[in-house]
Amino acid sequence: MDLIIILQAGVASGTVLLYATIGELFAERSGIISLGVEGMMLLGAMSAYSVALSTGNPWLGVLVGMIAAALFSQIHAFITITLQADQVVSGLALTFLGAGISLVLGEGLSKAGAVSLLPSFSVPLLSQIPILGEIFFTRQSVLVYIGYIFTPLAAYYINKTRPGLHLRAVGEYPAAADSMGVNVYLVRYFYVFVGGLLAGLAGATISLAISPGWFSELTTAGQGWVAIGLVIFAQWNPWRAAFGSYIFGALRRLILDIQGPVVLLGMANPFYYNPYWGFFLQMIPYLFTIIVLVIGSREAMRKRVGAPAALGKPYVRGERGL
Repeated sequence: MDLIIILQAGVASGTVLLYATIGELFAERSGIISLGVEGMMLLGAMSAYSVALSTGNPWLGVLVGMIAAALFSQIHAFITITLQADQVVSGLALTFLGAGISLVLGEGLSKAGAVSLLPSFSVPLLSQIPILGEIFFTRQSVLVYIGYIFTPLAAYYINKTRPGLHLRAVGEYPAAADSMGVNVYLVRYFYVFVGGLLAGLAGATISLAISPGWFSELTTAGQGWVAIGLVIFAQWNPWRAAFGSYIFGALRRLILDIQGPVVLLGMANPFYYNPYWGFFLQMIPYLFTIIVLVIGSREAMRKRVGAPAALGKPYVRGERGL
């Protein structure tokens, strides 16, 4: 088992989680919980794969996948911001709807023929750095390299710019932001849209860069739910989100690599053999997600880990409080 290969693949897989996690982070920073990440990722993966297959242009596929998911996210925005419905229920419905649409429209795509893929390459000089160069800069997709730049840009935007200040104000105290002339409704619509764009990018990264040439209901494999858990784990911080995404990506790859030897070892010793070992190993990383979501669902704990004060709470102009 080559640790370098595992970490290299973990960075690639973690890039998918990075885009989805930071997209959800933007939406939640504005006060909107979007549990529809999984559905938006599936829709983005299907749209990107379909367009790349029909046009031969993977970049056009990525663009269409992002736009499709972003427009789809506005259903959730309208229901939760304008109609002020329950954000959790709306997000769950969005996941089911997105999964259904993507599977119906994407039926048979994986057997439709070869698809053009996004380029992968090694970065000159940087790839020669011992260990780190092999992990981060050798034979990675262009979207992985974009992810390296995206994290500091997101952190700078949130913490150092005026739009980022408005975003944080709307997520913490929307009434105060409104009194200062910030359009709370428009800001929330916009960042739910941004969350959809990045969820679509995450889906397109799977189908055209990380796990290319394949689309089915297993394409995202629950990574949208993992991204939601990682937002809480990261305490709504882009740098921590990147760290958690890459670590989780490496953990998923490690489990895939040890799954085969463990099963073979069990088959060699019938006394210990259990045909469900593989499923159990694949389940382990998602226990982390469940634990984090349970912890994050408690109001006191959410305040302790730094959740936006107005997260999940609809804003009505003129009402007292948040």
